[in-house]
Amino acid sequence: IVLSSDGKQAGRGELLHLVPDIPQRFDPEDVDSFMKQPGNETADSALRRLDEQYQKYKYMELNLSQKKLRLKNQIPQITQTLEILRHMQKKKETTEPMETHFLLADNVYCKASVPPTDKVCLWLGANVMLEYNIDEAQALLEKNLSTASRNLETLEEDLDYLRDQGTTTEVNMARVYNWDVKRRSKENLLKSAAKS
Repeated sequence: IVLSSDGKQAGRGELLHLVPDIPQRFDPEDVDSFMKQPGNETADSALRRLDEQYQKYKYMELNLSQKKLRLKNQIPQITQTLEILRHMQKKKETTEPMETHFLLADNVYCKASVPPTDKVCLWLGANVMLEYNIDEAQALLEKNLSTASRNLETLEEDLDYLRDQGTTTEVNMARVYNWDVKRRSKENLLKSAAKS
């Protein structure tokens, strides 16, 4: 069941625009009435408009897919950093140093001995690193993880919506093309009948 913006169930043919920034699709139930609308003087102009709309959907789908990929890469990194912070939280109370390996370059690690500490440095992006105590860093990363997970869900819904819009637009293009073929066929029949 799809609901319209006022909470009522959407009827067949009712155009819903659930996702902001995604252009609305043309949804002609009756191609004849669709072709009488301004801007649809010829089948070519209507097909051009529909194709332009379809290209917008494909462009937006590509952008959202790239965002989704970035989020899918970001979530495991945040999760791994949270696990490290939890481990450091446990080791904070002891006096023995924590043995670890850290990344120097691609596939090059160095062994390190880290004394117990309650401070960590987090990369925030754009070449910015800030020092936090472990509790603040953990709270920040948990907030970032929940935000990233929520954004990933929203992106997946937006992508589904876009794919539906694109498929419907393809069907509508086929409807208009078939309408034009039938129209030209009728015209040719009338012309041949008039010649006879």
